[in-house]
Amino acid sequence: MKKKRVRHLDLEIDKLTNSIENSLTGEVFDTQINRIGKTDLKAIKKSDWVFDWKLEFRTPKNEVYKLTTVNNPTIIQGLLSIEDKDDHIFMHLIESARFNKGKDKIYLGVPGNLVAFACKVSLEKGYEGYVAFDSKTVLIEHYKQTLGATHLIRQRMFVDPTAAQRLILRYFKD
Repeated sequence: MKKKRVRHLDLEIDKLTNSIENSLTGEVFDTQINRIGKTDLKAIKKSDWVFDWKLEFRTPKNEVYKLTTVNNPTIIQGLLSIEDKDDHIFMHLIESARFNKGKDKIYLGVPGNLVAFACKVSLEKGYEGYVAFDSKTVLIEHYKQTLGATHLIRQRMFVDPTAAQRLILRYFKD
């Protein structure tokens, strides 16, 4: 039997914004999130990302999404891999683009935007906004505080309907 790899989210939620925000000017940019296709894979260079997103794309149960700005849909700001578990959404991976990491990041709000999207997908599928994920141990408290996530057991966490609704309303106006 093939052993399933367990990956823990290791991404700090830098700031919950209403979209994504330029870290220097405070200017806010409208975003869109779309499922990636084969043509998008050419723009995802392995050297620019920590995770192997091409492998993630080829994993049959996973859906991979890209976050871009409305005005520049060719530049990927962040990526998200989720799986429909029939009663909730499971976030396998989430990653900001290299230029949105560290103290010199260009945009704030990328991770929060992607988590809010996972909650929105859950709500649309009739799962009330439930989203589960595995966290790095050192980030459990961080996800509790920033996302309103609940620690379930070991490193498993989840976003409940109340927290999901807050995130969805913050990032999605329609």
